[in-house]
Amino acid sequence: MSEELITLEFDGPVAVLSNNRPDKHNAANDAMDARLWDLLAELHDDHPEVRAIVWRGNGKSFSSGRDVGQLGVRTEDISDLEFIERGHRGAQLFFSMPAPILVALKGWVIGGSFERALLCDLRFAAESTRMMLPEVKHGVIPDSGGTARLFQMAGHGLVSDLALTGRVMEAEEALRHGIVSRVVPDEQLDEVCLEAAHSIAKAPAFTVKMFRRNLGLLAHDEVRRSIVDEAATQSLVFSSDDYAEMKAARAADREPKYRRR
Repeated sequence: MSEELITLEFDGPVAVLSNNRPDKHNAANDAMDARLWDLLAELHDDHPEVRAIVWRGNGKSFSSGRDVGQLGVRTEDISDLEFIERGHRGAQLFFSMPAPILVALKGWVIGGSFERALLCDLRFAAESTRMMLPEVKHGVIPDSGGTARLFQMAGHGLVSDLALTGRVMEAEEALRHGIVSRVVPDEQLDEVCLEAAHSIAKAPAFTVKMFRRNLGLLAHDEVRRSIVDEAATQSLVFSSDDYAEMKAARAADREPKYRRR
């Protein structure tokens, strides 16, 4: 059931969200996305006692990104633009969440799941963490706001490198670029992240709120603008001749002949 794909527990004033498809490295399908948006909306509106949120994954990985079985697949009769914009409406909750979200990254952190983690307040990485933006190799573009956030953190060069080559970035490199705040042994990840969440929860609530407001004014507008553009350009990609050619060439096991349109 979709209710089991992400679980919600409470440790005093700290809420803990756990991705729960460990056999699939927590790859996100439509049902898992819907569950995430439902839980974030619940935490946004119904739990004023929550002072910090930890987002983590069961099993070996935080999330290996979009379930490959649903890449480019619509499970309902809506346009590509409507599908993308619906996900973006859920992602807006990251910007207005009344409590900070701390993400515990480990194993694979890929694609849209990596991008969503970038929209949160703090990222802690286990030594095993391997991050990727492989979308271009699949014929599409990153479309969840991560390009803008990475640009803010590390600049044009790193974003281009990760997105255009699809290479793996390991935890220590991410730390050097300021993408994660700390790198810890895998077995200590949950403990360290939860301890930090409780430390934040002990601070004056209004003070935390005002700091996050100021930081958000600096950071969020650029990401929101990027998301709007990404919805439009990703829709164009899905309907492009080159995307159709890539899929046809892979199905026929031949070299694609791209026309740049």
